Amino acid sequence: MRKSLFSLIAAVALVSCFQVQARAQYTQPTVAPNNTLANVRYDWRWEVYGGFAYSHFNAGPDLVQGANLGGFDAQVARFFTPRWAVAANARGYYGTSGVAPNPYRIEGPFVSEHMFLVGPEYRGPSNQHISMLFHALFGGAYGYFTRGLQDQNNNPVPPENVGFFNNQFTFGSAIGGSIDLNRSPRLVFRISPDATLTDFGGAGIHEQFALSVGLVYRFGQGFHPVKKHHRK
Repeated sequence: MRKSLFSLIAAVALVSCFQVQARAQYTQPTVAPNNTLANVRYDWRWEVYGGFAYSHFNAGPDLVQGANLGGFDAQVARFFTPRWAVAANARGYYGTSGVAPNPYRIEGPFVSEHMFLVGPEYRGPSNQHISMLFHALFGGAYGYFTRGLQDQNNNPVPPENVGFFNNQFTFGSAIGGSIDLNRSPRLVFRISPDATLTDFGGAGIHEQFALSVGLVYRFGQGFHPVKKHHRK
């Protein structure tokens, strides 16, 4: 019995010695703090954005099947204060659309939409990691609906015969904003959802959903306080 107890105590002591030695040999590496976002600020005069875009689009007034279009979204914003800017935006959407039942065997023709917009932008809650912006952009939209509208003999088919709008330039708007995830003081990953408004066909405002993701680059000398000159 004493021999067994002695063996157990010796084993425990041996394990303890190994643990103490292992701790003495291992030193936890020192991890330097990440200061990548420490210098993020919101006093740049310019922001340039470019990204991939998506839009759910109706190419006709009464189509049951809409079009899921992909394309681009590009924007330049000029800030006049750390919160207020004027933005100029251009975007294009491309893809195929469903059609109304027709005798021409036309299915899934190509359609496109381009928008050219300008308007105010406001920077909301922001910190070194994230910033929220809101915009109301207005301008025009051009819809192209007649590509691929031919019958079996390659004769052109009027767009209204398949439920489409005519090619036209009309009112366009994008109401929404963006969520900016800072990757560095200048480089930002942006997610931008919008409600796009158009008036194709003159039948009233049509609302669509649009989304884009891409990168923002900030540049330009920062804002400086204006010195007030006191009269003597």
